[in-house]
Amino acid sequence: MSILANKTDLVRAGSGTWQDQMKWAIRDLRTLRDTLGLAGEGGLQHAAEAEFPVFAPLPYLARITPGDLRDPLLLQVWPSGNEMESPSHFSTDPLGESDATKSSGMLQKYQGRVLLVTTGACAVHCRYCFRRHFPYEQSPKSMVQWEPTLAEIAADESIDEVILSGGDPLTIVDHSLSGLISRIDEIAHIKRIRFHTRLPIMIPQRVTDAFLKILADARCQMIVVIHANHANELDLFVEQALAKIANSGAMLLNQAVLLRGVNDSIGSLKDLSQRLLHCRVLPYYLHQLDPVNGAAHLEVEVKKGLQLIAELRSCLPGYAVPRYVQELRGEPNKTVLA
Repeated sequence: MSILANKTDLVRAGSGTWQDQMKWAIRDLRTLRDTLGLAGEGGLQHAAEAEFPVFAPLPYLARITPGDLRDPLLLQVWPSGNEMESPSHFSTDPLGESDATKSSGMLQKYQGRVLLVTTGACAVHCRYCFRRHFPYEQSPKSMVQWEPTLAEIAADESIDEVILSGGDPLTIVDHSLSGLISRIDEIAHIKRIRFHTRLPIMIPQRVTDAFLKILADARCQMIVVIHANHANELDLFVEQALAKIANSGAMLLNQAVLLRGVNDSIGSLKDLSQRLLHCRVLPYYLHQLDPVNGAAHLEVEVKKGLQLIAELRSCLPGYAVPRYVQELRGEPNKTVLA
């Protein structure tokens, strides 16, 4: 594992609670540069930072090689001047989520399941985030505000799965998260509750005993979808956190995004799948980048993605090869590319 240039930050990366780590996260380009011993930044980088602020926790930064501007983990959080360029097919709402809003904080794109935008907070600001322009201020902020939405779910028996997204739902403290899960779990026709989260990767300390109890005690089947894009994200501390989730009985899946310079090679994708399996996580999706303004510099052509999946199938068993998919605005399901 690499070390941070600042040894004080290295010590802090492995200490404290997950809330401490959220407080200690790097929140500006200059501090990020100095922490990792990187070269000076330019004006366009500051413009990109102004559009979408830096937020990167120390445990994640501790896995980045200091001084290496091509580190695949750095590229996911490092503002680029190229973010100021947006091709015509890129937009602020690439998936048409404004059209899919069913009620306050709830989206329904696909039959049988709804997605709750539980919070706008995240443990990291990924530069490719498709919700970097999302109007989070419109989502409920308390259980009282969530009640009308939950009542709507309870009244619709065609819904059997609730997806918790954001932001990152695991930025919600355990007491509040337990209340929301318990309320969903009470709805008889709900069979599955699914989390989409980066927090166990960014800050492994987030996998607390209280969170594990939430997973273990629920009536519904619990599914935790992590978002890892490169094998280097999955260090020993992350592995241990994921083992705890697996031992709780929850299903563990991974959803990666194909990103230029990060994982657009057969070696990086193979290593990611093998590392995930070692961590008891099933590779689930490899997503084509959603065309959100600010992320075009990370886009990989579909043609190359298809070639990579074909190569991956030649060297890994079928269960280790994620489905290569693309989400298209207005479609009733994800489009499977390979």
